[in-house]
Amino acid sequence: MSTHSAVDVIRTKRDGGRLSDDQIRWFMTAYTDGIVADEQASALAMAIFWRGMAPDELAVWTQAMIDSGERLDLSAITRPTVDKHSTGGVGDKVSLPLIPLAAACGLAVPQLSGRGLGHTGGTLDKMEAIPGWRAQLTNEEFLAVLAAEGGVICAAGPGLAPADRRLYALRDTTGTVESIPLIASSIMSKKIAEGTDALVLDVKFGAGAFLPDPDRGRELARTMVGLGTAHGVRTTALLTAMEQPLGRTAGNAVEVEESVEVLAGGGPDDLVEVTLALAREMVALAGLDVDPADGLTGVCDFLLSRGPQLPHVSPPVLVVVEAKRDDISSGYGQCVAEMVAALRLNARARTGVATVYGCITTAVAWKFLQLDGTALSIDIAEYSIREPDRILGILLFMVGANPLAAAA
Repeated sequence: MSTHSAVDVIRTKRDGGRLSDDQIRWFMTAYTDGIVADEQASALAMAIFWRGMAPDELAVWTQAMIDSGERLDLSAITRPTVDKHSTGGVGDKVSLPLIPLAAACGLAVPQLSGRGLGHTGGTLDKMEAIPGWRAQLTNEEFLAVLAAEGGVICAAGPGLAPADRRLYALRDTTGTVESIPLIASSIMSKKIAEGTDALVLDVKFGAGAFLPDPDRGRELARTMVGLGTAHGVRTTALLTAMEQPLGRTAGNAVEVEESVEVLAGGGPDDLVEVTLALAREMVALAGLDVDPADGLTGVCDFLLSRGPQLPHVSPPVLVVVEAKRDDISSGYGQCVAEMVAALRLNARARTGVATVYGCITTAVAWKFLQLDGTALSIDIAEYSIREPDRILGILLFMVGANPLAAAA
């Protein structure tokens, strides 16, 4: 017979005490098995909301949630597995364009998503606006889609962190959604149990988020990164603003439509910006950058710009960069990085182009560069827009010097 009781556990936390490891494990097992009533779990959730949890206490709480069910084995997936989770906000539809983008970059994204919580819509609710789509997959179906397509969005199976499934619904009806320990343990228990190698977190703050205060958002991000790292999951977090709805739409069907627009190379600037920021982080975490050693991370931007309405673009031979704040020197880093990328694109396409050119301009002042293999040359002269004949002559020479451009 157990020496623990739900009332004693609630009293301990209500009075500001630390729950013992045995109390936590007993409570999770008893609640999952239906021995502890929802009313008692609600009381404990409210006590945690007000009293919080110590880091080691939260670690045991999260582990107990994981241990309440099964853990998925993704070892048969040949691609690096990287998942993403957002804490949610009004119009947050990022997962819909992000998952196929990340898959196109060579990742496998095992996205086990949830439904609406509080005032935000859930990814599963949005996806169900697509006729014929279903949220529930068996583990075998989940793994088959992930292996074949590189990405899957579905609900967590009944065997994955079942304690969290009950607590998740309870938090939405008891005013405890905003509790950092409860948010962190709910998210991380499922992500750790799903077996992903790495995880990128999108932690929202602002008027449309669960945690309007950016300092609270930062605390949540640190808490979740700590839990992931402690369980061997490479975890990073981005803090993104949710002061207004993300994109132009809020509503399941219209958000799906807007997500398709992003994948076609369009969409609102703010939605594209957040999608690309998370995709770059996922690609970097998996080590699949264009060249991580050189910090070249343009693969996601390139793939997202390949909408069907866009013409085919050949590997570039001339790079033009706008200098910021009317300072030519501020453009050197970006220009050289783009020239290196252009040279490598030409090499991959076997165009025979061994030299690419660069131009940095403030619109008034112009500076020219040449990259031949690993040798970079910078014209010491700075040209003024008042001498357009000289500027045009240099640009024509750069393009004409390339045999492919000259032939065209």
